[in-house]
Amino acid sequence: MDIHEKSNCYYNRTVEFFYNQAGKNISSEWTTRDQVVVGLGLTVSVIVILANILVMTAIIINRRFHYPIYYLLGNLAAADLFAGLAYLHLMFHTGPWTSRLTVYRWFLRQGLIDTSLTASVVNLLAVAVERHQSVFTMQLHSNMSKRRVLSLILGIWLVALLLGLVPSMGWHCLCHLPDCSKMAPLYRRSYLIFWAVLNLLTFFIMLAVYTHIFVYVRHKSRCMSQYTMQMKHQETVVNLMKTVSMILGAFVICWTPGLVLLLLDGLHCEACQVLRYEKYCLVLAECNSLMNPIIFSYRDQDMRQTFRQILCCWYWRRQRSRGHQGATLGIRFNSQEEELDRNKHTSTMTNGTRFTLANSSEMLSSSEG
Repeated sequence: MDIHEKSNCYYNRTVEFFYNQAGKNISSEWTTRDQVVVGLGLTVSVIVILANILVMTAIIINRRFHYPIYYLLGNLAAADLFAGLAYLHLMFHTGPWTSRLTVYRWFLRQGLIDTSLTASVVNLLAVAVERHQSVFTMQLHSNMSKRRVLSLILGIWLVALLLGLVPSMGWHCLCHLPDCSKMAPLYRRSYLIFWAVLNLLTFFIMLAVYTHIFVYVRHKSRCMSQYTMQMKHQETVVNLMKTVSMILGAFVICWTPGLVLLLLDGLHCEACQVLRYEKYCLVLAECNSLMNPIIFSYRDQDMRQTFRQILCCWYWRRQRSRGHQGATLGIRFNSQEEELDRNKHTSTMTNGTRFTLANSSEMLSSSEG
């Protein structure tokens, strides 16, 4: 018997062993449902990656976006990009492929998703704090320095990485099989409760912050109705607030069902049938990473124009490279038969020209005579 199993730990067991213990079956063959889920997941993941690269590029190249709020929104796009990569990795390690995973590769698969979610949540919380500070100091953008924003972004990713690694560092059920969850058969149910409650609590805090901001802005708008310039400034603040609120709303809508399902699984709700709805909640959560570029395109005119410039520049460069390649490859050498025909044609044209010149000279001589 293995030394780990003597101490009631099962580090050397396969992932399939823990799935069987938790009552979550791994299909041995590809079903139609598995193929649809993987095909849809791969498609959405690729679109998510490309769309968020577009957002990050727009923020980098347009100087109008070089402010703390847009740096944080760019970091949110980076978190969504990371989520797209995590889901892409998941699609190649799900279904019947799950049984091939080792315990540590399974923790890597789940850790990538947990890290991307944590980065998004903490980043949205940072955006809420930044907006609260800016609005209550009557500014469109906060006075945070670039160094401070960079430190904040690094802190966000350190927290995300730490929480993503927590299960693999010990908060798992490899030594406590009765505590294994169903949705994540190597995680302890207590960790799922912690994870779901922490994120749901963060959602409520952000909703409270934005509610406070909107009440304040509405009150100020009524007081400043007689001042045109201040009203224009206030409208700009409100428009930016609406964009950020739509991003937060999309995040809450897409992730809350999955977090509630994790919470029910952590509470060991047998009648809830969490495995039945797991795939749908996963697809909904994945779609959230695609929502932010769509919201930016719909709400922010400068962002929309920058997107067009990037895509048009890419299109014309591609057309120019194709044209250059076609011109280079368009050099064509004639065959031997074509060269003979060309020589005959040239000879005929030359003889005809000589005949015409001779006739012209004869006519000229006769006219002179």
